[in-house]
Amino acid sequence: ALAPDFRLNPVKRLIPAARSGKVIIPCQPRAAPKATVLWTKGTELLINSSRVTITTDGTLILQNISKSDEGKYTCFAENFMGKANSTGILSVRDATKITLAPSSADINVGENLTLQCHASHDPTMDLTFTWSLDDFPIDFDKSEGHYRRASAKEAIGDLSIFNTQLKHSGRYTCTAQTVVDSASESATLTVRGPPGPPGGVVVRDIGDTTVQLSWSRGFDNHSPIARYLIEARTLLSNKWKQMRTNPVNIEGNAETAQVLNLIPWMDYEFRVLASNILGVGEPSLPSSKIRTKEAAPTVAPSGLGGGGGAPNELIINWTPTLRDYQNGDGFGYILSFRKLGSQGWLTARVPHAESLHYVYRNDSIGPYTPFEVKIKAYNRKGEGPESLTAIVYSAEEEPKVSPFRVTAKAVLSSEMDVSWEPVEQGDMTGVLLGYEIRYWKDGDKEEAADRVRTAGLVTSAHVTGLNPNTKYHVSVRAYNRAGTGPPSPSTNVTTTKPPPKRPPGNISWTFSGSTVSIKWDPVVAKADESAVTGYKMLYRQDSHSAPTLYLASKSRIDIPVPEDFTHAFVQIRVTGPGGDGIPAEVHILRNSGTSMMVEDSVTRPVPHAVIITTNSLIMVALISYLEL
Repeated sequence: ALAPDFRLNPVKRLIPAARSGKVIIPCQPRAAPKATVLWTKGTELLINSSRVTITTDGTLILQNISKSDEGKYTCFAENFMGKANSTGILSVRDATKITLAPSSADINVGENLTLQCHASHDPTMDLTFTWSLDDFPIDFDKSEGHYRRASAKEAIGDLSIFNTQLKHSGRYTCTAQTVVDSASESATLTVRGPPGPPGGVVVRDIGDTTVQLSWSRGFDNHSPIARYLIEARTLLSNKWKQMRTNPVNIEGNAETAQVLNLIPWMDYEFRVLASNILGVGEPSLPSSKIRTKEAAPTVAPSGLGGGGGAPNELIINWTPTLRDYQNGDGFGYILSFRKLGSQGWLTARVPHAESLHYVYRNDSIGPYTPFEVKIKAYNRKGEGPESLTAIVYSAEEEPKVSPFRVTAKAVLSSEMDVSWEPVEQGDMTGVLLGYEIRYWKDGDKEEAADRVRTAGLVTSAHVTGLNPNTKYHVSVRAYNRAGTGPPSPSTNVTTTKPPPKRPPGNISWTFSGSTVSIKWDPVVAKADESAVTGYKMLYRQDSHSAPTLYLASKSRIDIPVPEDFTHAFVQIRVTGPGGDGIPAEVHILRNSGTSMMVEDSVTRPVPHAVIITTNSLIMVALISYLEL
């Protein structure tokens, strides 16, 4: 047992309340037994009335508050152990009101919108705004950027909605709230968009190229459905493809249509899409898988050809027919063929699973004999159309004749030119592909010969990589797909000796006005080297200028130079029947007359050089690259 005590739960010292609103003031002293409670305003004892309620637990409730209700409110508590009281001051504030309420709106998917919401409130208190959609609070942090506050001002709580989606439709409520009261207003947002997916796609009346499709209507999403589209895919491809239908344009109030131009004996899935003025909606779920009925083939096999093989054989091949065009089980091919100009046709049936070519063998088949060939497909429902006739030749045989009048001429020390008279086309037992040149050293066997092949009807060849000063035997054969023919009578050729290996030495020069005279020690060929018939000199004023090629018959040369000449690079080498020798490279300076060897004497390609022959008036421009 204890007397009433307010120390733990005193009446709130300052009690704010909104004008025209309601306030609840608890009175909860600690007491045992329970205390009797009385309330006063100032010195006035309060009793229950239309505006004042004192509950059984001592709580004071004031309604429809006005400014006159301000003042001191005291709760008196008493039991047989004693009594106590606690006082609070009621302060009446201005009520919170919505001054600009949100308006209902109707927009399309993807558009932006701002819902306005302005409020007035007591300036002594803070004001906050909250929004809800269909009574669920909007969490701005989890809205994926769709919802944002439109203003940072305290009295403005506008809500901006970006890239609206169908899920944003509903009833939006704006609540302006202080610590003493709140006010709310609502508006409805309608978001129009493409239709939702149709449902319940059913396939019936399955034929070989048509089916009947039915479905149930989906949501129109506030815009009437204008038409439907039907798509299908086969098990051979995951790509959906729009199909032709009957009727061609399926109206928005239809729930069935016929699908046309299907492939016989093919597995299909179907789906339906609805559209309106705002676009095409999401597709329905796929229908159950069905297979169209079988039909006879409608497409002839393609790629008919052949040829090759062994003697007395006719090989026919073709492009395999895809599963899309087989149209039924038991698929295969029917071949018809005959010698060109004969009357009767021979036929053969080839099941698809066994082979994609056919070999006809007969001892009466001659080499490279033309045959007329055609093909058609069949399955257990019947035969398809026949292809166009193609000409296919029987197997070729090696050429029976050889080229003649073969000549070989040595070019430099490691090259030769070979030419011959061609074989007659009428003597060929196949298609002439070209000629094969065989060459071997004197003393070697022909089986060890090196070989060079030409393509087409050319009757000459340039052979490189030969040994200098060596005798070779040369023969030529024709060849086709079956092999090479007999050799021509062989001819002989001896390559020239190689050029001298020593470069010109002791190079010197002198200047006389606008001319520089360059001379060097003559190079004398050894017994195993080809004779020296002259010299080649490549003159280049600097690394960026175009080079000029001079030819000299003796071991000196005069070259015109500009007045401002300071230096130039020169390469000199011997030349003769065996080719060009190793170059010596020097750097010519106007103030020096002794040779200055350049370390890098590697042979370089010479672009757009000019050839000048001394003691003559001939100048030749080399347009292509010339390698010294």
